[in-house]
Parts: sequence; structure tokens; C-alpha cells
Amino acid sequence: MLKKLFRSVFTCVGGYVGYMVFDYIANKINDAAAENPGFTALTRTEDLVMSIVFAIIFGIIFYRMTPILSRQGDKMATTINKDLQSVSANDFIGSTIGLVVGLVVAFLLTKIYQGMVPDPVYVTLTIASYILFGFIGAVVGSKKVTEAFKTYSRRAPVPTGAHEENAYAYNAKDKKRQQTPKILDTSVIIDGRILEIMKTGFLEGPIVIPEFVLVELRHIADSSDALKRTRGRRGLDILNKIQEEYGIEIYNADSEKVLKEIPEVDVKLLKLAQIMKGKVVTNDFNLNKVASIQEVPVLNINELANALKPMVIPGEGMTVTLIKQGKDPNQAVAYLDDGTMIVVENGRKHIGKTVEIVVTSVLQTNAGRMIFGKVTR
Repeated sequence: MLKKLFRSVFTCVGGYVGYMVFDYIANKINDAAAENPGFTALTRTEDLVMSIVFAIIFGIIFYRMTPILSRQGDKMATTINKDLQSVSANDFIGSTIGLVVGLVVAFLLTKIYQGMVPDPVYVTLTIASYILFGFIGAVVGSKKVTEAFKTYSRRAPVPTGAHEENAYAYNAKDKKRQQTPKILDTSVIIDGRILEIMKTGFLEGPIVIPEFVLVELRHIADSSDALKRTRGRRGLDILNKIQEEYGIEIYNADSEKVLKEIPEVDVKLLKLAQIMKGKVVTNDFNLNKVASIQEVPVLNINELANALKPMVIPGEGMTVTLIKQGKDPNQAVAYLDDGTMIVVENGRKHIGKTVEIVVTSVLQTNAGRMIFGKVTR
């Protein structure tokens, strides 16, 4: 309905433009006829008919141009909207105030030399003055007014009893406070231990969950593979619990233009961490390696879990239950409560029994810890 109304109005404007164009032509013809007897002035009938013809022609032209202008207008509006998403409200207000002040200065300046220079020079200087002072005003205004807002916010009194409602939410104030945001990747959400870590309070600062991580979780939850689908749904459940208990807001990364050109989620995640100067929380071994190459700080919960495991030294005795055969025929395997694997030499004949062993060596890797021992009795 709105498009039809716009097209009708634009067609009427075209008809009026056509009428004005012919009126200008008719005046020139009548002036020429008055000055030169060889020219014949238009009659009232001719003037009326030609006015209608010009109005119809220009109305049709404007009618046909309406869809093109509408499409271009939509593209321009979309582009402007995307550009403005990366502009803060303070910068926008400051630029607007500076632009208005710059245009006022240009207007007053043009009044000084009006009538002192020829018209072509006056028009050129006027246009240049408006462009120059408008640009300078917008640039200076965006800087100075923003600084004024920051100064006011620093000096503004804090109400009694005021507190931060959500210590885990990420907002613009966190950057001013130099708080490091923690960015969760897909693997750490699916893992589920991040929720327990957050409950302990050891994870400080704002928690960021990028929107593209949510999209990847949704694709995993909709996978045709049953295992992937189960893991994806568990990740969504964990995320819902995090939101319910801590009210974490999803970070929309669409405002970062550079991220739109990156298709891979892991690369996009590391780039977002560089932009936000944050840390990536993950348990992905490969992502950890790539992050170290790109010098992006990483908090690996697997490394945290390994660091919290009890220390075991060679010569220490342990009581374990042997579960299955090891890689070698004479080996048996046991597990601690935290999942640490214990390889016992000459333990095959004791599979299914609880035995005393002595630790012979401990192997520590990024993937975990392995304990080697032998049966004492």
C-alpha cells in the first residue's frame, strides 16, 4: 500500500515537472515571438494541449523510474544502517551537533563576502565553505562531545546502594574498566563444565557468547547424526542454564564488518577475541594451538582440570581396580575418579580385581595425564 501511494505521488510530481518544463519553453517561445516578428506565439489551445502532453510524458517517466529509485533507496538505507551500527550514540550525537555548528559558521561566513565577489566566485566559495566547515564540525564534534560525555559519566554521582546487576554481561563499560571479556566457543559449551566453573566464581569478568557460536550450536542440534544431535542439544541446555542463572546476553558480532568476510567459526572466534582484546575459553586442543600462533590468550578448561588433579610421584602407592587389558598383552588399565588413566605392568591376570600398585612414572601432556605403575601384591 505504501509503495503504491509513493508511486502515485511520484507520478504526480513528474506531471508537475513536465508542466513546469513546458511552461519554461512556452515563455521562451513567446519572448522570441515578441522580439522577432518571424516567430509565432503559441495560442491558448496549443499551450494547454502541449502542457498536458508534457505532463503525461514526464508522469510516465517518473512512474517507470519509481521501482528503480525504490530499490536504490532500500540499498542505500541498508548500507547506512549497517554503517551506523558500528557508531556509538555519543559519536552520532557529537557529529550531528558539530555538523550543525559548522553549517552555521559557514552561513555567517558567506554573508560577510556576499556582494563583494562576482556571482560565480560567490557560489563556488559558498559550496566549498559549507562542505569544509560541515566536515570539520562533524569530526571535531564527534571527538569533543564524546569526551564531554565521558567526563560527565566519570563525575556523575553513584546512587546509594547501586550495584552491577549482571557481572557476567558484556557492555561498553567493560572496555573502559579494562575488564577482559571471556569468549566461549562451541566445544566448551557442549562440554558443560563451564557452568560448574562459573558457579564456583573463579571465572571473573564479562562472559561473551557470540551469535555465530549459537548458530553453530543450532546446526549441531539439528544434525542427522544422533551423537552430534545429542551433543548439540546438551550444549543448548547448558547455554539456557547459563542464561537463566547469570543472564548473559548474546553478543551480536554483525557490527564488526571484518567478521562477515570470515566463513570459519574458529577463525572468526579468534578474530573477535583480537578485536575485543579478550580471552577465548575452550577445550579444543587444535584451537588452542592456532590461538597461540596468533597470540590470542586462551583459557583451556582441560589444562585447568589437569592442574587440579592430585599430584602423584614415582614410588607412591595406590589402590586401584583393574578394568581392562592394556595396549600390551601383559598390561591392565585402571582409572581414577577424575578420569586419569593408569597403566599397570603385569596386571592382566588381575583384571577385575582391586590391587595395590606402586607408581613408576607419570606422563603429563596437554591432552591429560597418564600414570604408569606395577602390582606390588
